[in-house]
Order: sequence, then structure tokens, then C-alpha cells
Amino acid sequence: MSVAFRVDASSDMGTGHFFRCLTLADAMKKCGWQIRFVCRHLPGRLREILDGRGFDLSYIGRDATREERSHSKGLGASQAEDAADTVRALSGGSWEWVIVDHYALDAKWERELRRYTKGIAVIDDLADRPHDCDILLDQNFHTNADKRYSGRVPMGCRLLLGPLYALVREEFRIARQHLEPRDGDVKRVLIFFGDLDAENYTSQAIDAIAGLNVQGVHVDVVVGAGNSRRDEVLARCAQHGFAGHVETNRMAEMMAAADLAIGAGGETTWEQCCLGLPILAIPAAEDENHQIAPAACEGLLFAAERQHDWSRFIRNNAPLLMENRFLRTAMSRAGMRAVDGEGVLRVVRNLTRNNIELRTATVADADRLFTWRNDPAVRAASRIPDIIDRVTHQTWVASSVKNVDRILLIGEREGASVGVVRFDLRGVEAEISIYLVPGPHPPGQGRSLLQCAERWLAVSRPAIERIRARVLAGNERSARLFLGAGYIIEFAEYSKRIGG
Repeated sequence: MSVAFRVDASSDMGTGHFFRCLTLADAMKKCGWQIRFVCRHLPGRLREILDGRGFDLSYIGRDATREERSHSKGLGASQAEDAADTVRALSGGSWEWVIVDHYALDAKWERELRRYTKGIAVIDDLADRPHDCDILLDQNFHTNADKRYSGRVPMGCRLLLGPLYALVREEFRIARQHLEPRDGDVKRVLIFFGDLDAENYTSQAIDAIAGLNVQGVHVDVVVGAGNSRRDEVLARCAQHGFAGHVETNRMAEMMAAADLAIGAGGETTWEQCCLGLPILAIPAAEDENHQIAPAACEGLLFAAERQHDWSRFIRNNAPLLMENRFLRTAMSRAGMRAVDGEGVLRVVRNLTRNNIELRTATVADADRLFTWRNDPAVRAASRIPDIIDRVTHQTWVASSVKNVDRILLIGEREGASVGVVRFDLRGVEAEISIYLVPGPHPPGQGRSLLQCAERWLAVSRPAIERIRARVLAGNERSARLFLGAGYIIEFAEYSKRIGG
């Protein structure tokens, strides 16, 4: 199976998008996927990384034309031109997925790619534009995560939302296995503001920590190879006795050893949360402010809104955190709960298409449906748990297959029956009923069947805008299925039996 990543990196855009795509690509390669990166802007050192990992790179050049969006200064072409360039870069291959991580691209670009791939996945965190995609990943924490993309993605699009899907590199997941939430004194501080740090927050943080004159604290400072002021930063480190590092491959090790981090938002935030590292966060860009503020409200980190005097902010608040062990421990626990390090594996599982095929049921299926429906395990989860007699059931099947407002589907894998899905249509809504056929099933089979049914409905009944599900009280398995698939609880229904 082959997947293509459309992503850029430059001095304007930074490298965060590139590195989170690289993390996902690494995980997919281990599962046997063939990987190609399609880039218009990419520094030479990042090209070397792709080459060193054996990934194909199609570089589509810099054909600067008109700008179409506020972010398109980082694209260098119109969306139509970029789509045409990308199609040429993908020629000669068969693509299971095109994964796009670019603020300048939206549904217009994605529609142009539809004919050349089986699926489109989008990585986004702004929720400021429409998408035409099958999967959308936003790994950041938002209090209204389920609503941010409402109306911006097609029905049936799988939303992978929140830090449980954070694209954390494998070395952080491994390092986490040996860690407990922080509950000791601050003996090591880590300063890192990303690869570029155009505003030179690193130097401000160094001066602020040095000005505290804290004794017995080791300070590690990390700068990216693309930081234009790295020599200045390293000189400051030497001046104050701090350890300076340039694009180190020991980041997981240093985070695991640190007791407090000072830095920007972005992908690093979730790596630090994964390792339970308390964070004093500074939003280095406006989009990071949108990411950091909800996480701070949830207690995952300590932050303030964007301001001008960050050096003063660090001087005032670093001592507060260093002296308050209980606050650091609370942040450490909250971070480790929010990010378990398994996010990239969850995303890969969602990208690995199952081979369940759905077909509409016919009257010839009545006998099998009768046997499945009367199985004790299926009846226990049904709103009508009674055994149904054969004549009543056959009449119901015959009526259902003729009913234009009812869709009865059977899921099959390699000729074997997997489960049954029913949609009852009411205007622009559909109520779903779903069950697996009796017998053993691999983990995640119910989720796979549900996802296939959602996609089937989105394609076959595009007028449907919402799917509803009713779950019996006590049916925890079905509740987990729907909640895990992005459904939300809108109301509870209560009943009471009276009389005899």
C-alpha cells in the first residue's frame, strides 16, 4: 500500500507540520506502507532526513503566483496549480491515501486529488476552512472539539480529535514506560522553542532563568539547526553555564530527565505531556495561542495569553512553578492522562482500511437474519429483547427491503458475514442500529463496521446530515463504540414500568 504526504517546511512556516508528518510516515513504514513526500518548499537538511529514512521525495518547485488565502504566502502557487503539480508528482503510482498537512490548502485542492487516490486525510488544527476528506486529524486539546469542524467536513468523515491522537514519536512512548508523574524538586530545566524560534524567545528565557540565580539547577537549552541565532544562543549558554544543544537526537532522554520545561506550543507540547513534564508555555505564534489556551484551562500546562514582555513573564512565573511541587505534580498527572503515547498507532489503525464490504439485504437473507437476530447476545443489546417468531420476521424483512426509508445492510469480509446495519431515514437524519453476527471477532470489528456504514451512507444518501443512535442503559460496549466514533450524547431517555 502506498501513501503520499503533501507538506511543506520553510523559514515562514516552520517545520512542525513536516515533523508530525514524518512521525506518522515512520509508523506507517513499519507497517509495510510505501511512503512518498510531495513538497514545494523544503530545506536541504530536511531532504537529507527523508533520504536517510528511505522515503521518496517529489519536489514540485517554486512557481510563485497569486495568493488565494491568508496562509497562501507559504504555498507559492494557487491551489489549482498546486493540485496539478501534485497530481504529476503522483503519476505512475496507485495511492491508498493522500495525507495533506498545509494551512494554504482546503476543499478546492482536495477535490482535485479525489480521482487519484482512494482516500484523503487532512491534518489540521485551525478549523478555519472547508475540507473534502475522509479522515481529519486535529491532535490538539479543545473544549468544543466535536463542534469546531461542524459544517467544514463531509458527513462520514472520521474525526480524530484530541491529544489521544497526538503524533508522538516512538522514543517518547518508550521513555514513558519508565516514568511516573513528577513529584520531586526541580533539579533540571529544559528550554526549547522549536526549530526556528524567529522571535528569539530562547535568549529571553536564558536571560530570565540566569537572572533568578537559582543554585543547583542544571539547564539544558536546545535550538534547531535552522535557528538563525544559534551561535548567539550557544554563546549565552556558555556565559551562564548552561548546556547548549543543536538539533539533538536525545530530546526524549532530556525531557524524561527534566523537572520543568520552558518553551513554545506545537508538537513538543504533546511530547512533554506524554512524559509528564510540567510546562511553562509561551505561545510563539497566534495559532499556538489557540492551542495553548485550552490546554492551560485543562491544567495540562501553565501559560498566559500572548504579550510582549515574555522575559518578565518567565522571571515571575518560573519561581512559582519551581517552588510549588503540588502544582507541578498535578500538571504532570494531567499531561500523562491526556497523552498516552499511543496516538500515532491509533491514527495508523484508522488509515489501515478494513476490507468489509457492505451490500443491501434481500429476502433471500431472511433465514440468516432470523438466526442472528434471535441469538441471546444480540437480543440482550436490542430494544426489543424478545424472541421473534419466523413468520413475523420474514414479514418484517420483506417489508424492510421495499421500504425506501429503511436501509438494511449486511457487512461481509472475504465472503464471511460480519454484521448487520440498519438505517431508518427521517428527513435529513438517519437512526442507526448495528450488531455483529454471533461468533468471535477480531478487536475493533464493530468500529470498522460502523465506519464502513457511515461512508456507505455518505455516498449513497448525501442528503442525510446527521446519524442518531439509541443505546440501552447498561450496554457499555455500544456506548463506547459510538462515543469512540465521535458521536455525542444529546439527551437521556428514562422509563419506568408500572402496574403488573
